[in-house]
Amino acid sequence: MAFYVPFQAYYTRYSSKYGALYHALRDEIVGNKLKQNTKLPSSRDLADQLGISRGTVNQVYDMLIAEGYLQADVGRGTFVVYAAGHVMYEAKVGKHIELSAWGVRVSEGVDAGGRGKEGKADLASVQGELDGNAEDVKEQRKERELVGLPNGREIAFVVARPQMEQFPREQWNRGMYEQVRQMTESPQADAHIAEGHYALREAIAVHLRRMRGIDALPERIVIVNGSMQAIALLTQLLVNPGDPVVLERPGYQGASRAVLAAGGVPVHAPVDEHGLIPQPWNARLLFVTPSRQFPTGAVLGLERRQLLLRWAAEQGAVIVEDDYDSEFRHRGRPIEPLKVLDQEGRVVYIGTFSKTMLQDLRIGYVVLPEALHDAFVAAKRLYEPHPTGLLEQRSLAAFMASGGYERHLRRMRRVYASKFLLLQALLQEQLSTLFEWVDSDSGLHLFGWWRGDLRTYSAYAAACRAAGVTWTDAGNYALPPDRAGVCFGFAHLTEAEIKQGITLLNSISEGFS
Repeated sequence: MAFYVPFQAYYTRYSSKYGALYHALRDEIVGNKLKQNTKLPSSRDLADQLGISRGTVNQVYDMLIAEGYLQADVGRGTFVVYAAGHVMYEAKVGKHIELSAWGVRVSEGVDAGGRGKEGKADLASVQGELDGNAEDVKEQRKERELVGLPNGREIAFVVARPQMEQFPREQWNRGMYEQVRQMTESPQADAHIAEGHYALREAIAVHLRRMRGIDALPERIVIVNGSMQAIALLTQLLVNPGDPVVLERPGYQGASRAVLAAGGVPVHAPVDEHGLIPQPWNARLLFVTPSRQFPTGAVLGLERRQLLLRWAAEQGAVIVEDDYDSEFRHRGRPIEPLKVLDQEGRVVYIGTFSKTMLQDLRIGYVVLPEALHDAFVAAKRLYEPHPTGLLEQRSLAAFMASGGYERHLRRMRRVYASKFLLLQALLQEQLSTLFEWVDSDSGLHLFGWWRGDLRTYSAYAAACRAAGVTWTDAGNYALPPDRAGVCFGFAHLTEAEIKQGITLLNSISEGFS
């Protein structure tokens, strides 16, 4: 069967045959050149036609199936199921984004206290509200981690701890020293640029284009001190007291704290095994983790993504997409962000290096719609007239430009994939009578629902803790009040520790199943 796909043209734009074929097929489908119900060649036939491996074709097909573009029917073949123009939203509003009263004043050069560019009163009070949660956060962390750093006796399956043993310390240190030398020898023009070091924004734009499919200009990227700073600034810019804001439940509680500090009213949106459930919310702001829902790991399908975009267009709303750890996909390529589908300039994309680099390297970034860019930069400049961490920003830019970052990612993907598959298999084999594990193929933790009641869960957790094994209690992420859940992080553990930990948990489980 004759079948045309512009593979060679895409191969000149992307760094791999996988990326070229994925984007070529996806664009043909979205552009309605491959229409709904079209049967695609078998992986063997397409591989022979293009001169690539069958494994590459299978990976691309699997990814497009996961995203809802294709469907594989056993015995019949692989078919296009995406209907171009049917589920795509139609824009009913312009690209104007309505700011909060604070956002308007900041954009006009006046802070939230109305005292001109030098006033700090309201900013201080808002920051105080955010800082006021610090003790609560410490207590939650203490409760869910129960121990500090692993001390040789305890095995802590906690989240947010990347592995450091294979970090390229020597290369990173050399780069840091070189940037120190350069910064002491000549004045730095970017010391007053709130958006951050331009070379880093340029490197991020290249990385996003090649690895995530986002066609972002460096001028639309702003460097932030971790994703939480971006979330807090966006909330202040967009939320007036009393405004409803849609949040995933369960979900990341940093967004909830930011909304409450700004006087907003959280609207808790339920999540199922397919991610956030779209509804006709009466709101103008939504926080969502579509590529890998936090904490469950569910992936938001194409149809739901389109519904969210249509909702944003109709409401004149902004969607904040937090892409916190989808760089690590253990089968195939990371699912493309919601931002890729955004044709209205309604999606703000947040990324971070805390999972892929040093945990304490507080560098994140925001890809902003044009309509929101200037206001966000003005807000960040108010907090940071001189951007912090320029030494680290310059070092990271050089590290990325040298290819060191992508080499490090490739290495860590192999390491994490091995641990992920091991942990996933052990949990399914040994602890499925106690937990209902949510299927996942990416990220640095696995999520499971406790099958029993809360009292039994507490007793089991206490017994495991006494034996020296802990995990992250997902109750801190706003689970339903009658359910218990767990997050098993694995990145920082060795494979031997993973095996030992699950063996201990299994031995204790006999009295609770």
